[in-house]
Amino acid sequence: MMIDNDDAMRKSRNPWKLCSLNQVEEVKLLLRLIPIWVGCLMFCAVITQLHTFFTKQGSTMSRSLGPNFQVPPAALQSLVGLTILIAVPVYDCVFVPIARKLTKNPTGITMLQRIGIGLFVSILNMVVAGIVETARVNTARRHGLIDTPKAVIPMSIWWLLPQYVLTGIGDVFTIIGLQELFYDQMPEEMRSIGAAAYICIVGIGSFVNTGIISVVQMISSKHGNEWLRDNLNRSNLNYFYWVLAGLSAINLCVYMWISSAFEYKKVEEYNEISEGKELEMEGYSDVRV
Repeated sequence: MMIDNDDAMRKSRNPWKLCSLNQVEEVKLLLRLIPIWVGCLMFCAVITQLHTFFTKQGSTMSRSLGPNFQVPPAALQSLVGLTILIAVPVYDCVFVPIARKLTKNPTGITMLQRIGIGLFVSILNMVVAGIVETARVNTARRHGLIDTPKAVIPMSIWWLLPQYVLTGIGDVFTIIGLQELFYDQMPEEMRSIGAAAYICIVGIGSFVNTGIISVVQMISSKHGNEWLRDNLNRSNLNYFYWVLAGLSAINLCVYMWISSAFEYKKVEEYNEISEGKELEMEGYSDVRV
């Protein structure tokens, strides 16, 4: 049941009317963000590869840097942070001014468009990763190393560089875009919930990735050829990457449909809610007195 702001300030309130109009509007602001949040889970499933299969790929490749130094496979993850450090200023100083001239939008593009670009980059990332993995397996086959999983394949680990760079670029668009969206579109009193939702999406995306792996393994094992094995050279990791690319493409289409119906919180609308909240709190204070 709903009550208006006047009823919220009355000392005698109807016990069957539980929520004020302001509270209802705040919940509506929260609920309209949930489909956007769900639409970004696939992106987080993709970036999970950064800590798993990307690293395992690197461990099988030539990691020499000079005569006496071997690059640790996990060290390439630092390239994502480096890419973000470079890409954020480029986005703000180059991309936004150019986009502003084209769209007449003060921010260049909307927050939802920014997230959507990141989703597209994640598709491109998986396509590139699949191509690189195909080249890696072909190199292992040419050198007779296909059944020697611990052997170093004569292919530089820097072939993985595009995957890490694209991951960083995707983060600049989608992850930062999500952070801005949940901060800007949340009611002020619920911004802590928005921050929590933004942070937990990465963890839940890992569970989504685990579910996809389980389904892929179940289906591929029924045909007698598991795609993901302990011996990466005998696996079909490239096919798995392309499955992720296909799922991400479907997800992008769904996201575009969802975002087309999204209405941004208007400043006037938010001010009315805030003013109503203040009046409601004053009414509660009067009741306590």
